[in-house]
Amino acid sequence: MSAVATVPLCQALRCCDRNGAALRAAVVAAHRLGPRDPAARFGSLRGTLLLQAALAAADRADDRSARGLVDQAVALADQGSFGGEGFGPAAVHAARVLVEAARGDLPVATVRHERLLASPGWRWLPPEHRAAYLLDVARASASAGEMSRAGRALLAAEGTARSEVHDRPAARDLVAAVARSTAAPAALTRLAATLHVAR
Repeated sequence: MSAVATVPLCQALRCCDRNGAALRAAVVAAHRLGPRDPAARFGSLRGTLLLQAALAAADRADDRSARGLVDQAVALADQGSFGGEGFGPAAVHAARVLVEAARGDLPVATVRHERLLASPGWRWLPPEHRAAYLLDVARASASAGEMSRAGRALLAAEGTARSEVHDRPAARDLVAAVARSTAAPAALTRLAATLHVAR
């Protein structure tokens, strides 16, 4: 199904800063899935697409669209039972953290982030989803100049799903960029050397 392929496509577009294209692709695919009934066959996929659209909107500084899309995903997650499928309250809370960070509200994003990591739902997310989220947190932290926080998030991502950091060019580039900072954790400098991205 094309909607399934749209999720990784949107992730790739966002990594390449093509957020407008990612937003359009995710919204179109979500609307093509049919009724918004959370019991419908594709409820989890619809929710995941809405979150991808929200993140793309946040990356474009389109706060209104980002919040509206997250709110739609919240309504879907609250009514459905998708926790084991990678979509549910924890995934929605993760998106909220990233939307707040993109808006520049780091104190609120930090509080939400800590609550998410302490919640039972966090462990229900697949490791790859958790690692992808942590990479997004690292990226947002680095953009805000919070290199120590970015380094910790990168190390947590690697500890969660090693391949997400070792095998993805965008993640390796981020490790290299953060490792150049004097505020980077020593363990991140060692990771950069292991990945042969130290400069």
